Amino acid sequence: MQNSDTLPHSEFLILNRWYSHPMCDLGHHDHDHHFGFLVDTPQLRALIDETNRLTAAIPDVAARVEALRPAFEALLTSDGWLPDSCATPDETSKMGGGIGQYALYRAEDKSLCLFSLVVPAGAATPVHDHLAWGLVGIYRGRQDETVYRRLDDGSDPARADLAIAKRQELGRGECYTLLPPTDDIHFVSTISDTPSISIHLLANDTACVWRHKFDPSTGVVTPFRSGYANAPCPPES
Repeated sequence: MQNSDTLPHSEFLILNRWYSHPMCDLGHHDHDHHFGFLVDTPQLRALIDETNRLTAAIPDVAARVEALRPAFEALLTSDGWLPDSCATPDETSKMGGGIGQYALYRAEDKSLCLFSLVVPAGAATPVHDHLAWGLVGIYRGRQDETVYRRLDDGSDPARADLAIAKRQELGRGECYTLLPPTDDIHFVSTISDTPSISIHLLANDTACVWRHKFDPSTGVVTPFRSGYANAPCPPES
């Protein structure tokens, strides 16, 4: 590649725009490249910095999550930071239905992650849990969320007796909290004509944690890892 000092001005501007545009890391790099900021923009750094600050300052989880809402909502209403490559369906998804889950930030100690979830029009996630506190909000499109509560005591890991606790429709900029076990089991479906994109800020490495899928009609509970489309999980064991 030519040095920028020798490029015509128009070509230099094109290259500068290309390199400065956020990109979703879809490559296969070494371990270190799959943690930290996989998409690096000022908006994402501001949210992660605020999350770390409030985590250190506020021991009470519910109060901490509530204090995080303004920073999280600011990200949801900000344009230009999510690359197209982290906003497309994924036909290889372990969730099925072309649902894409893209890591945007992963703490090295697995204590925090930020990811986008792309649900195609007409598609729905399985009923699942998250096992971590956090915030979920809509960046594009509209979703219908169905939340379940457990009627059993959870003593049988292979079964769960679930009842619908609430349903809600959400559009851009709207968000909700996750404070397990309250409201931690749900599924979402896209009700807009275009794919919905939700942003998740959660206190674990969500896609690589062994979580649970639920079948409310049969009561069957199945362990699963949803996986990221752009970053590997540790080998399954």
